[in-house]
Amino acid sequence: MLRGQKVLLRGKKLEDAENDYAWRSDEELARLDAAPTMRIPFAYFLDNYADELARPSRRRRRFAIETLDGKHIGNCMYYNIDERKGGVELGIMIGDRDYWDQGHGTDVVATLLNHIFTTTKLERVYLNTLEWNSRAQRCFEKCGFVRCNRRRRFHNNLITMDIYRSSWQNRTSLEGDQTTKEKQEG
Repeated sequence: MLRGQKVLLRGKKLEDAENDYAWRSDEELARLDAAPTMRIPFAYFLDNYADELARPSRRRRRFAIETLDGKHIGNCMYYNIDERKGGVELGIMIGDRDYWDQGHGTDVVATLLNHIFTTTKLERVYLNTLEWNSRAQRCFEKCGFVRCNRRRRFHNNLITMDIYRSSWQNRTSLEGDQTTKEKQEG
């Protein structure tokens, strides 16, 4: 389990399937994820879900996002792990709208970056976000991601953003220095 300031990131469980199905079947959430709205029966989804939990991929790490009091509000993952090139892609979805625009997404991304850069040898984390999704872009920029590319995929204009270990280390050491200074002044 990974602990942020507002969230806990834990391994996925079968009990998450109902929320995940609802979120992936939601047209607005699917549009924000640049994915088709899921239209398969829940029983079929549940079978695939259970199979995926039983046989996790070595190229992907999936987490449920919980509030500090244990409410499942979304999911995140890092995937396309390429140890040879030192890169990985990040994805996040806050499915519960009651937790939008309150800093939970930023905390998730920061917590996941901390985990990746302190427990792996990966040097670059990247993501793709819809060009019009300014809320997501602000979240990623707060965490140190920078825009590095534009591209089109499946009728969507995407912005690729990335952060390197060295940039992350510089940010965290500056934040640590600021926190130390604030404690000394306080």
